[in-house]
Amino acid sequence: MKSIVYQKFGTTDVLQIVEEPKPTIKADQVLVKVKVFSVNPMDWKIRKGEMTLMSGSKFPKHTGTDFAGIVEEIGTSVSGFKIGDEVFGIVKNMMKEGVSAEYVAVPSSLIWKKPFNISFAQAASIPVVGTAAVSALEKMGSINAQTSILVNGASGGFGMFLLQLLKQRNANVTAVTSSKGIEPAKKWGANSVIDYTREDVLSHKATYDVVIDLSGKMGYKVARQIMKPRSIFLNPTPRPIEIPVSFFKNLFTAKKHIVIISSPSAKYTDILLNAIENGIEIEINKVFPFAQYREAYQYAERGGYIGKVAVEIN
Repeated sequence: MKSIVYQKFGTTDVLQIVEEPKPTIKADQVLVKVKVFSVNPMDWKIRKGEMTLMSGSKFPKHTGTDFAGIVEEIGTSVSGFKIGDEVFGIVKNMMKEGVSAEYVAVPSSLIWKKPFNISFAQAASIPVVGTAAVSALEKMGSINAQTSILVNGASGGFGMFLLQLLKQRNANVTAVTSSKGIEPAKKWGANSVIDYTREDVLSHKATYDVVIDLSGKMGYKVARQIMKPRSIFLNPTPRPIEIPVSFFKNLFTAKKHIVIISSPSAKYTDILLNAIENGIEIEINKVFPFAQYREAYQYAERGGYIGKVAVEIN
C-alpha cells in the first residue's frame, strides 16, 4: 500500500510516498480502507521536531491522526461493526502513529460509524478538534449567558466546533479572527467578533472569565491583561515546558493557566455526534488529492483558512 512517511524532522520536503505492507490486524482491531484523513497542527509540530519529548526520534514516522473510510477486515473479538461499514476514527497514539496511508489498523474502540448525512471529509475532521473542543468545555466548568469567553483564533477547525458547542450552552462569546473569518464566527455562534487585522483585542479594555488561545500566538502572559481576577486561560497548544510550569504557577495565582491535553473517547464522541445531529456544521475548506500531500500541508501550515483541510486517498 502507499503511505506518506518521513525519515527525519523538517519541512514538508521531508515527506515522501513509499510502498509498505498492508497492516495485519489483532483480535481487537479493524482494518479500514482510508478514504480521507484530515490535517491538524499537531502533524507539523511533530514533523518539525517540536514534540520530541513525546514523539521520540525513531524513524520512519507517519503523519495524520484522524481519518474516515470503509471497514475491510474485522478482528476476532470485535463486535458492533461489519465489513463495508463507513466509519471515522483516530490512532491510539497520535505522537507515534499515523493514518496517511491507503489502509490503517486501529482498535475498534477508536472508530465510530459515520453519520449518513456528512461526507468522509467531514467525518475525518471530527476526532482531534472535536474532542479538544469538548475537553475545553469541561475545563470551563459551569457555563451560562453571564459567562464571558474570548476565543482567540476562532475560525479554524477547533474554533468551528467550540463556537457551536458554546452557542448550544448560551455562553457570551467574543471571537477573534481575520476579516474573512467574521461571518463564519457569527454563523457559528459568536456574540461579537474582533477583527485582529484592524484592531488589537487588548485595546478593548474588556475582561473575560475564560480566554482560550487557539492560534498559539497570544500566550498566558498577554492573556493575563484581559482576564478577570478569578479566571482561566486555556492552552490547547502548549510547549512541553508549559505543562509542568503551569501546574506550579497555578498554586499561587487566581488567574489559572490550564493546559488542554485530550484524547478521544466514547463519551466525547457521543457528545459530538449528538451535537452534529442537533445542527453543528462541519466546514471543509479544501480537500487535496493524495498526490498533492505536500501542497496540503503547506496550505494548512500557512493558516488563515476557514474550517478544516483534508486529504483524499481513494
